[in-house]
Amino acid sequence: MIRSLIVTAVFLSLGAAVLSPAAAQSTKRNSPAERNSARGVPYAGNEEAMRWADEVAQRHELDRDWVRQAVGRAQFLPLISRLVQPPPVGTPKNWRVYRSRFIDPIRIRAGVKFWQENQALLERAEQEFGVPAEIIVGIIGVETIYGQQMGNFRVLDALATLAFNFPEIHPRAAERSEYFRGELEQFLVLQSRQQTDPLKPLGSYAGAAGMPQFMPSSQAKWAVDFDRDGRIDLARNTADVIGSVANYFKSYGWQSGMPTHYPVTFDAATLDKEALLAPDILPTFSVASFMAKGAVLEGIALEHKGPLALVELQNGDAPPQYIAGTENFYVVTRYNWSSYYAMAVIELGREVKEALATARPS
Repeated sequence: MIRSLIVTAVFLSLGAAVLSPAAAQSTKRNSPAERNSARGVPYAGNEEAMRWADEVAQRHELDRDWVRQAVGRAQFLPLISRLVQPPPVGTPKNWRVYRSRFIDPIRIRAGVKFWQENQALLERAEQEFGVPAEIIVGIIGVETIYGQQMGNFRVLDALATLAFNFPEIHPRAAERSEYFRGELEQFLVLQSRQQTDPLKPLGSYAGAAGMPQFMPSSQAKWAVDFDRDGRIDLARNTADVIGSVANYFKSYGWQSGMPTHYPVTFDAATLDKEALLAPDILPTFSVASFMAKGAVLEGIALEHKGPLALVELQNGDAPPQYIAGTENFYVVTRYNWSSYYAMAVIELGREVKEALATARPS
């Protein structure tokens, strides 16, 4: 998801929330879950974790022994604690490098194939939720390359590690720990209701899982049974994946027909860039107030009715790029709170759509 609330800097330094198989696996002899939990320390001996398990069982009227056993079998993985640490202060952001990790021939070809195989579902999702196919395709492509890289960590281990051993050196350690305790709690509730083994699901080091990399709370709120087969499967059922991503965007206020952004240039004589950047990516300015501060819009952008934001995409030592972000651009950032991520999603979807127009039927 991934709305895993991993800070933007982590995504810019690591490139994706899902660790590549090569980075996540240390040997080929065991299953991914066994490989990633082999060096962990079980939480069965952690009194704080077991007290928390008792509270969760009482809060949700779950079987106390089942919850204690699940939490007790979760393992603390030091690697995960290292992965969520932010890069050193002063690490430059670079949109061009970030973009190159997601907009490439392999991902575009995989996106064309995914679109061709699921065209009817994508069209139905757009009709029912108002979200364009290219946005849905862009999300799934950026997150997992259409299911090719969904993560090799046990979700239970990832969430427990970040719930009880979030690195204290992180500037928001207490807040992040509380967030992941909530996600672990939701994960256990979902597993209990579905009567599934909590040790089986695999995902990213942040606990996001499935083709769309939903966190447990996102699955509880926005996942839908889009093919109406009586169950929701975000790991293998592309219908449920497509419908759930579309529902997520609709729930955050996606407006059908509205562009995500417009080109923008500047009038040096009137430019107040500091004021334009102050609200960050939150759309705040009307077209008139935007232009009064030195932003220059042309064409259909002049007819835009809603608020705009000046979005800055830094390029390391090279000059940054700028766009005028709309409310729909802001909605894309609700999936992952990063303007760089949002642009990667938008541009991958656009590239796949253009490639699809010239591709032969599969």
